Amino acid sequence: MARDRERRTSNELSLRELLRWGWRQLTSMRTALVLLLLLALVAVPGSVIPQEDVDSLKTSRWQDAHPTLTPIYEKLGLFSVYDSPWFAAIYLLLMVSLVGCIIPRTFVYWRALRARPPGAPRNLLRLPDHTTYTTDEDERTVLERATSVLKGRRYRVEPGEDSVASERGYLREAGNLVFHVSILVVLVGFAMGSLLGYKGGAIVVVGNGFSNNLTQYDDFVPGSLFQPEWMEPFAFDIEDFDVTWLTKGPAAGQARKFVSHLSYTESPGEEPKEYDLRVNHPLTIGGTDVFLIGHGYAPVITVRDGNGDVAYSGPTIFLPTDGSFRSFGVVKAADAKPESLALEGELYPTFAFDDGPYSAFGDAADPLISMVVYAGDLGVDDGRSQSVYVLDKSKAEQVTKADGSMFRLDLRPGQTMDLPEGRGSVTFDRLERWNKIQISRTPGKLIALGGVSLALLGLIGSLYIRPRRVWVRTRRGEDGRTVVEIGGLDRSSGGDVAAELAVIRAEMTGDGHDPDSTTSAATKEHA
Repeated sequence: MARDRERRTSNELSLRELLRWGWRQLTSMRTALVLLLLLALVAVPGSVIPQEDVDSLKTSRWQDAHPTLTPIYEKLGLFSVYDSPWFAAIYLLLMVSLVGCIIPRTFVYWRALRARPPGAPRNLLRLPDHTTYTTDEDERTVLERATSVLKGRRYRVEPGEDSVASERGYLREAGNLVFHVSILVVLVGFAMGSLLGYKGGAIVVVGNGFSNNLTQYDDFVPGSLFQPEWMEPFAFDIEDFDVTWLTKGPAAGQARKFVSHLSYTESPGEEPKEYDLRVNHPLTIGGTDVFLIGHGYAPVITVRDGNGDVAYSGPTIFLPTDGSFRSFGVVKAADAKPESLALEGELYPTFAFDDGPYSAFGDAADPLISMVVYAGDLGVDDGRSQSVYVLDKSKAEQVTKADGSMFRLDLRPGQTMDLPEGRGSVTFDRLERWNKIQISRTPGKLIALGGVSLALLGLIGSLYIRPRRVWVRTRRGEDGRTVVEIGGLDRSSGGDVAAELAVIRAEMTGDGHDPDSTTSAATKEHA
């Protein structure tokens, strides 16, 4: 019994040993590579599935179109991948793994850096690459010259009694360490941007302005540690907007380039400055970047109710649904009397009809809005948040003609149409443009950029630095002359040690030619 108990105890891992085994597994290079691959894989849903913090409207439309998958995706956090606990867990595990992998390797590299080159093997002629020659110089003179030549070729030299040992290429391992550190630096940079920064968006009608405070944003995603007082107090007005349209080729009708002409101030009371905001040319104010990421049309629509009062009037944002800027929009006149009114439909910048309405061109050559009308409870007073681009029709009825057929508004700028049963009228006053502006503050972007630069340097060092060892040994020959043996080893694949030995021998002999010399087959090929 005692023997069985002893055998069972010896086969069980203690808690300390189990923790040590787990730590070794986590901090192994294999685990770090697996976690890095896993992080890349779990980021794929964030690119494929609409994200709430990027485009809430697109996300809601996707959810409406996929009612079966939506509850599953919500439980998995796939509509907000980068804020999900499992993404954060992989991120943190990768950082811990890298730190646990880098620190021990750093100590190993430090010891190797301080170590002296190993002594020369007893028989250098057995090495794959070697060369030998004889000379009338004494052994001490030859070894001193070998030391000088090897130091001139950036070798670390360790003289011996009858030989010289040398080694170079220590920076190759440093390149590997720099590359792994760079990954950690990039992760830290991204983490700082996610924790301390913010990203928001606003749609601004051309001719209007924007002030950098929370009430001005249409969507705003702050970092977990972000403080509103960190926001720069800038403001800007969109004075004008220019678009160049493609008129030929398969992409005819689409916008080729567009630019917003801004007038901005970095703080209240200062003189306005001008800036042309273009795609991929952001306006940088302090630590904040202002991007132009899209544009579209905003028809100015006026809705009068049954009493003749204006229930709604102003530019309404219509969102493009294709490259020809066919756009979808919603108008909510909740204050209309005797009952609330709503419009839902599309804008065609250049109206055309061929088996159905469409926009033949992105520019507003012949704009037309086509909308259906709803009357009743729009759900705006029930306390729930509601997107301005989504119409709740659950308690509203579609307005029809007197004969019960569908009623549709088809209006061009300047036209007015009366609604059935004296419900009022709708006027399409004119067409304006809007710009989609993204504003972001990313404190760690320079750190991430520095990490990428370090990665390139580390890769260059790992690929082009060749660690190798060279030894020079002298002995007295039978004829009394000095026999010089030179041998080398390459500690990485792809090195050309034979050519290196040929150069070292040439520098040691002075003129690069000695009739009393022999070489290995590999060295003869390069000598």
